[in-house]
Amino acid sequence: MNFLSVDFETASSRRGSVCAIGLVNVVNDEIVDEKYALVRPKDPYFDPICENIHGISWEDVKHEPTFEELWPELVGYFEKKLVIAHNASFDISVLRHVLDDYHLPYPSMEYNCTVSIAKKTWPEFFNYKLNTIAHYLDMTFHHHHALEDARVAATILLKASEIHNAFEQEEFLRKINLCNGILSPDGYLTPGMNKKRQQSLKRKKKSIK
Repeated sequence: MNFLSVDFETASSRRGSVCAIGLVNVVNDEIVDEKYALVRPKDPYFDPICENIHGISWEDVKHEPTFEELWPELVGYFEKKLVIAHNASFDISVLRHVLDDYHLPYPSMEYNCTVSIAKKTWPEFFNYKLNTIAHYLDMTFHHHHALEDARVAATILLKASEIHNAFEQEEFLRKINLCNGILSPDGYLTPGMNKKRQQSLKRKKKSIK
């Protein structure tokens, strides 16, 4: 399977306040590339709660590039890819908001959530927090470090594809009964919205027959 695992850390509850990004690029079920970058948000305000979670402060990022400056070297990772994240509704929302902040077009990509994938794969787990799943999978990592979180999310998908014996995206999604979300310059569909859309199209096709 080919996909990009992504994790964002933000300076505050404002979704566009990216202060760190971690990317793990997987090709043919192997991690082939990783990237980590600190990012200078537009607003220097760092919420103490967020700062306490990820340990990043304005002093750490004030000389780092903005997301707008980094995006030309990042966009190729996202374009035409399956992008996954743990709690993807947050990370994809962060991506949309920071791109909106800088008036940058969305990339064309599909996306999915490793929380949903884990629930379909390990229904016996107590909860589906990233550190809980990592514990069950016997992984140690520095939680809330963007690259390490992205690495764990990538491992969740790789482990799940092994368990379901499905190494192609279409077969994997069919076996776990999930749909990808869609992001493009024209807008976006969440995985749930896309599933309803596909079900509606199937009903229409049956009615035509």
